[in-house]
Amino acid sequence: MSAYGWVILCSFIGPLALSFDQKVAFYKVWRYLIPSILIVGIGFLLWDEVFTRMGVWGFNPRYLFGVYLGRLPLEEVLFFLVVPYNFIFILLVLQAYFPNRKTEMIQRIFTWTMGISSLLMVLFYGGGQLFFSTLKTYNYYTISAAAMAFILTLFAYNRKWFGDFILAYMVCLLPFFIVNGILTGSITDQAIVWYSEQHIIGWRMGTIPFEDLYYNYDLLLPLTWLFYFFRGKAV
Repeated sequence: MSAYGWVILCSFIGPLALSFDQKVAFYKVWRYLIPSILIVGIGFLLWDEVFTRMGVWGFNPRYLFGVYLGRLPLEEVLFFLVVPYNFIFILLVLQAYFPNRKTEMIQRIFTWTMGISSLLMVLFYGGGQLFFSTLKTYNYYTISAAAMAFILTLFAYNRKWFGDFILAYMVCLLPFFIVNGILTGSITDQAIVWYSEQHIIGWRMGTIPFEDLYYNYDLLLPLTWLFYFFRGKAV
């Protein structure tokens, strides 16, 4: 199996095995989760394909199985199935095991932080380029990820599940840093997934581009929205 494949498999084993825990009973909501994953996954795979063709990022064949869908390796396609599955699992675990959780304060702080930071990134690395000639010209990844994060935050803020989403997102930062760190070269000689410095602002969290925080948020927020829509609860 490829290195990227091992990362995906190891990420998936735990949540899948615990999906039959009686308190969470995650398997009972698969019928709501599957269409949510497919809808969001198709959109992000198209985004992924376009940016791969543009050279914003790419994949090291040294760490891949060798099967592709367009320009995307099989492992990357599976990434957009496994990560959403794991996230909703963690969200429901938090709801099941922490019934007295308080999210109001963290929701306000997070919303302001995400909203202001994403807006500033769009202004400085998008429209701000009109005024600061030293900035890079082609920050497609930065601008698109931050703009989408800002818009999603505005529309999702009053949703009843948004506080739980933020809590789950913050809990998932630990596996996010582990998995994305491995993919971007923290433990390998070369990055499994590489990013063009021309298209990002250049800030790195270890080996992970700073924009990945927004990209991950952009992936998981619509997923959660659709999941609750199909489930018909707390929309």
